[in-house]
Amino acid sequence: MSDINLQHQIFSAPYPQRDESGSDIIEALGEYIFSDLPERFLGRRIKLANILPLVNNLEKEISVISDNDLHDLSRELRYELRQKGIQTYIVAKSFALVREIARRQLGMRHYDTQILGGWAILKGMIAEMETGEGKTLTATLPACTAAMAGIPVHIITVNDYLARRDADLMRPIYEYFGLSVGISIGGMPEDQRRKAYCCDVVYSTNKQVAFDHLRDRLVLKHYSSKLCIKLTDISEQKNVPGKQLLLRGLCFGIIDEADSILVDEAVTPLIISRPGDTRHKREIFEKALMLASSMNTGADYIVEARDRNLELTEQGADHLRQACEKLDGLWRNIRYREELVLQALRAQRLFVRDKHYLVDDGKVKIVDEFTGRIMPDRTWEKGLHQMIEVKEGCEITGENETIGRISYQRFFRRYLKLGGMTGTAREVNNEMKSVYKLKVINIPPYRPLQRKALPCKIWRTQNEKWQSIVERIKQLYEKGQPVLVGTRSVLASEDLSERLYEAGIPHNVLNARQDEKEAEIIKQAGQKGQITVATNMAGRGTDIRLQENVAQLGGLHVIVTERHEAGRIDRQLCGRCGRQGDPGSHEAIISLEDELVMRYIPDYLRLPVNLIWETMPFIGKIVGRCLTSIAQKSAEKRHSYARRRLLRIEEYLENVLAFSGLQE
Repeated sequence: MSDINLQHQIFSAPYPQRDESGSDIIEALGEYIFSDLPERFLGRRIKLANILPLVNNLEKEISVISDNDLHDLSRELRYELRQKGIQTYIVAKSFALVREIARRQLGMRHYDTQILGGWAILKGMIAEMETGEGKTLTATLPACTAAMAGIPVHIITVNDYLARRDADLMRPIYEYFGLSVGISIGGMPEDQRRKAYCCDVVYSTNKQVAFDHLRDRLVLKHYSSKLCIKLTDISEQKNVPGKQLLLRGLCFGIIDEADSILVDEAVTPLIISRPGDTRHKREIFEKALMLASSMNTGADYIVEARDRNLELTEQGADHLRQACEKLDGLWRNIRYREELVLQALRAQRLFVRDKHYLVDDGKVKIVDEFTGRIMPDRTWEKGLHQMIEVKEGCEITGENETIGRISYQRFFRRYLKLGGMTGTAREVNNEMKSVYKLKVINIPPYRPLQRKALPCKIWRTQNEKWQSIVERIKQLYEKGQPVLVGTRSVLASEDLSERLYEAGIPHNVLNARQDEKEAEIIKQAGQKGQITVATNMAGRGTDIRLQENVAQLGGLHVIVTERHEAGRIDRQLCGRCGRQGDPGSHEAIISLEDELVMRYIPDYLRLPVNLIWETMPFIGKIVGRCLTSIAQKSAEKRHSYARRRLLRIEEYLENVLAFSGLQE
């Protein structure tokens, strides 16, 4: 879709969003066959770099003019973008002007690499930029340009803290151009969010903007079908007042940490519900948990660790039938009692406190395994959440009735234009292209990287691993080098914290329990001798600045204590060191008893490695490293398959329900 067509659709449509009809597929195919030919032979980076001479030459002219003349130039640029659209020369003028305003207002001048990143985003690509290259500042280039052209812009990041921080930091640039800036995050009243979405540029999170769009779809009801959107001016319908809508449509989305949002969380269901049937009482859940406790793994049920699921065996079903013979009511229903006991087994065997959830103020709160943050408004489905509440002795919340549902994968495909940035996207390049029609372009770093990767250390047992980690931290602490230790769960971070206290090593812990202290802990993490133990909260969007003289000690050192199911997340954690040309180092210290290996490597492969280790430790360690790599690749393939499967299902439902208006 050209930018002129994009502007026309935004100005003419009542609720602009992408139409995923067959014509779009033909258009995309045509663009792929013809538009990409020069890029294939010349290289996308060379084509993108053509804008640099234009921007740099214009900057020389702009940098010497007065503030008053600069204001006049910004007004002329806004008019030009509205009248002529987003053309290369006008974009170069916009980028040069934004760069000069950032220098004068914030003392921050965009590097050439940031100009390339901004141009890639504006052209609907994913800019892969090294961690620490200033993606927050980069986003102002396409955001200002599109907003001045009259296109509503959503800048979407992974959590409320980053959304508010980035909006407040970059606000002076937007306001200089007369652009309004809004923030839509969790906990805000609906009228404030509606007011925020009326702004030219809105900073929000993937969760918030997707939920707000889903609420709009529920307001639109039957008018949300493709046919009705094209044939009906919704704003004139008395029974669907436009004032109830939150967003102005899905026009231009700029996604920070794009791989996390578009890939890692692609299949996460976003559900709007209302209080539903409350027939299930505490006694029923307690009985289900008691019955589950009497069943044996392997004999009565089989655990499928990879899918976090389990199934009853014939013996288990027979055991349950005998246990329920003297019970009445719903326990006489075979299907119902088996589902209840299965949920009880899942609550007991598969979901671990301080790992998958926290209990805070008498409530069960889910922890996001990708970000390490609490998701306060999220609950598990089909009675599982209530079962865990009973297991933990909490007050039961009522089961809810689903009235709206969408996945991130389906939601982000609806933006008329989409671009993004991240430090780790090359591994999912093909998926980005096939699912979202987004190309990944690598942007070279501004300064040469000085980040050192040290050899991976592997141990047979968890205990040996943690002892080695404590010894390594002690060694670095005595040297004075700051250390960031990444753990996969709250429980692991607190276990390591106890070991460090016993060893007499002072440190800070950053996990879902300390989220309010995040900014202060991150601020201290680059100081001399500072030890920081953190979950994935410290893996994305955190800028750890080094104290003076720390660079001479080797910079920040990062220790990975367990491989994640996606190698990109490990790379994000390692990317906290060696930022913007600073020195830094990272290493992994792992074991064969880590969750990833236990879930994805069968016993018949792990047991021989232990035997080899006893006789030939050197060979055992080599084979062990291979197993962890295989486990990670297996996990990535499995998750990729799940995303593709969900996409096929959603495309099928999109076609089947196209005229019913009941897609959500």
